[in-house]
Amino acid sequence: MYRYLLVLFSCVSLCARGQVTVRLQAPAQTEVGDQIRVSYVVNTSDVEDFKVEKFQGFDELYGPSTSKQSNFQMVNGKTTSSSSVTFTYVVMATQEGTFRLPVATVQVEGKTYKSKSQQIEVLPASSQAGRHSQGQQGGIRQPQQQHPVKASEELYITATASKTQIYEQEAVLLTYKLYTLVNIQQLAGEMPQLDGFHVQEIDSKAQMSLKYERVNGRNYGTTIWRQYVLFPQRSGKLTVPPITFEAQVEVHNTSMDPFDVFFGGGSLTQLVKRTIKAPALEIDVKPLPQPKPANFNGAVGDYTLSGSLTPSDIKANDAATLRLVVSGHGNMKLMKAPTVKLPKDFEVYDPKVDDKTTYSAQGAKGNVVYDYIIVPRHGGDFTVQPVEFCYFDPQKGDYKTLRTDSFHVHVQKVQGVSQHTVVDREDLKVIDSDIHFIKLGKARIRQANYRFWGSAQCVLSYVVLLLVFCVLALVFRRYARQNANLALQRNKKASREAARRLKNAARLLKAGEAGPFYDEVSRALLGYAGDKLNLRMADLTRDNVKQALTERGVDASLVDCYINLVNECEFARYAPGDPVANMEKIYSEASDALNRLNGAIKK
Repeated sequence: MYRYLLVLFSCVSLCARGQVTVRLQAPAQTEVGDQIRVSYVVNTSDVEDFKVEKFQGFDELYGPSTSKQSNFQMVNGKTTSSSSVTFTYVVMATQEGTFRLPVATVQVEGKTYKSKSQQIEVLPASSQAGRHSQGQQGGIRQPQQQHPVKASEELYITATASKTQIYEQEAVLLTYKLYTLVNIQQLAGEMPQLDGFHVQEIDSKAQMSLKYERVNGRNYGTTIWRQYVLFPQRSGKLTVPPITFEAQVEVHNTSMDPFDVFFGGGSLTQLVKRTIKAPALEIDVKPLPQPKPANFNGAVGDYTLSGSLTPSDIKANDAATLRLVVSGHGNMKLMKAPTVKLPKDFEVYDPKVDDKTTYSAQGAKGNVVYDYIIVPRHGGDFTVQPVEFCYFDPQKGDYKTLRTDSFHVHVQKVQGVSQHTVVDREDLKVIDSDIHFIKLGKARIRQANYRFWGSAQCVLSYVVLLLVFCVLALVFRRYARQNANLALQRNKKASREAARRLKNAARLLKAGEAGPFYDEVSRALLGYAGDKLNLRMADLTRDNVKQALTERGVDASLVDCYINLVNECEFARYAPGDPVANMEKIYSEASDALNRLNGAIKK
């Protein structure tokens, strides 16, 4: 029996292995004197020989150390297996510059496979900071300071605008950038209401990560925190107010004895709160030049215009589509639709607008499609005048008018149907001064002495309105009470937020992105506990969550499982080896733990 299982396992391993790959894992940046890990991961354990070229710009301190991982699963009769071996070097940067990490070569079943090379930037050693330690996936762990540095220099945020002198409705990019020398656990700050601006946030779907940037002799970890596109709605001096951010940073606990820490008596680090403020900005907004053209529709930016009329040969009373496409960048979501001038006896309906734009540093970018449905009422050959689109070009400082070609349409007369000239509802004209257009529709006849006020219908309508008002008042009062109860709102959204994060984690699991995956699962676990237990962000630590769950009567084994999952997510991001191997196990256990915890807290 065991022999058959061994043969089955071998066959499955050969089928599942597929193409052999050698993957290089290393940070993208470091500094002189830093020790970093460089790992080569082979997706099979049958490695016969392993060689690496010489490291340029680095001293080899240790390596290669070898670690192997294998996984075998059989679920519903479907068997899967995987194995890998990781070769890890510990190296230290000796000189600044840009270098390429060496290529690794492995032999598997007589065939040679090579890894790709990776570029790494080495910055000068920081004059104030201690040595950095970088995780295997390239995430920067901020240094602890050897020399005292002002708190305002350890952590700050800058606010910059792409332009400080612009026209009304011209797009300006507002960027908030974070600079830090300390390890940040949490950072929160909201953009206040801006007076005189239409604001749109640029949604960055990429995982935020810190990169080195040298400032005043120190190597700061930097990242773009938020970006907004602003459209000024009036001229003059407009101010973007300062924003206050609340942060939690990890610092050394200088009062703690390392021996006490070793024997479980405390921690060498502690979390402290920091308040940082991004500076205010002043933007000079110039008014649009006067006089404005009569056909100006409020568009500011750089645009092109195209148009088409289909079909060009139709029958009377049938519909045709006049399509106008405005492409470019600027305040496209704020401009008005172009005006279309049609021959008499043509009916036109409000356009259907298809907005295909996204926000970028230049404002809304893409194209907007306007579809006008037009209906000719009698036969003949007609010409639709060119459609004009006037916009203001802030680069040139003047107005520009775009025109389409004229459109020709042949309308066939419908046999057996009398043709009538239909006057547009908005273009009804008075003939001379005594003959008006005949009002169509059914007339309502009432008695000459009929009075609504004081009648039974009048009293009944007041009673109905009073009842409706009372019902609405009770409904809105209850709704206001529920919204005022922040703890209740957080409790309601806990499961929904956790499910959303697990959905994102599932997507990252399929993509094989280990670092973002573990970060998303950890946020789902801690965020769910914080919302369910009404814990503040500042109090959302593992110890506080464990204590709160225990006080709510949750089973101790479930609490330990829950906390262990959070610890395992944090450990997996930086632990040596292949973090991808345990992603499915972590995802399954996290989903099960959240479902069990949801039932336990409801009880």
